[in-house]
Amino acid sequence: MADASAIRVRTARASGRVPRRAGGPARSRTARLLTAPTILSIVVLGAYPLVFILAAAFTDSTLGRPFQEWVGTANVETILADADVVASFARTVAYAVVVAVVSVVLGVAIAVALERATRAGAVVRTLLLLPLITPPVVVGTLWKLVFNPGGGLLATLLPGVSLAPLSTTAWALPAIGLADVWQWTPLIVILVYAALLTQDPSVREAASLDGAHGAGLFRHITWPAIAGTVIAALFIRLVIALKVFDLVFVMTSGGPGQASTVTTYLIQQVALKEFDIGRASAITLVFAVIVTVVTIVVAAFARKARHD
Repeated sequence: MADASAIRVRTARASGRVPRRAGGPARSRTARLLTAPTILSIVVLGAYPLVFILAAAFTDSTLGRPFQEWVGTANVETILADADVVASFARTVAYAVVVAVVSVVLGVAIAVALERATRAGAVVRTLLLLPLITPPVVVGTLWKLVFNPGGGLLATLLPGVSLAPLSTTAWALPAIGLADVWQWTPLIVILVYAALLTQDPSVREAASLDGAHGAGLFRHITWPAIAGTVIAALFIRLVIALKVFDLVFVMTSGGPGQASTVTTYLIQQVALKEFDIGRASAITLVFAVIVTVVTIVVAAFARKARHD
């Protein structure tokens, strides 16, 4: 009986008369219906804003009257000739790279220390989560109070020194970077710590018996095990730093002067205070190109470092 059924199935397949599975068209329609909300969300939340920015960047657009007149590349040429806009690009990239590198270095060091201090690790890990779950607006307000020259924590700890970093051109952006590092370094710690937990303890023990200790042990045993995670964390941190807005808005409002005006804050000012949507879209478009170039360069260096 089994042989006869198998022969009939093979014959039907050979002749192209294989019966369709029951419920095939209905199942296909159900699958499309279930995936439609996801596809619609991607189109609305992703494609529509992108098309809007592209259209506004090449037209004369205001907040109330977008797409009034096609101006070609005039908006792009205008912002590239604006020294303040170009300076904000350079300032944002430099800020993001420095903050990302500092966060990753501190995060790796803290994660390695936590992994070795097994007794106090649970308590410290809980404390490290506090900056990460704190809203950026609250973080900005907290650090603004810390740097307040009239009774802030910094003024209290150093009563004989007159310090007002948020009002100083040279120190406004580094002060924001300090708050940024304080908030997001715990993310790096968690990622690297999780990678350290996957490392085989026997490998480290064998290396220790062979005489590997300290920096040598980290370089030859620990680093190869966590290099991929650290590089991924660096990219995540770099993207977060490039998008910084809340801390600048709360702590300095881009000042003093243009000292802490990053590109995201400049876009908000141009779009919502000057109502020039065309110029704001052009800044966004050029900034997206710059971010792409920066990430490609960082990826090349990271790939080379990991290979070495």
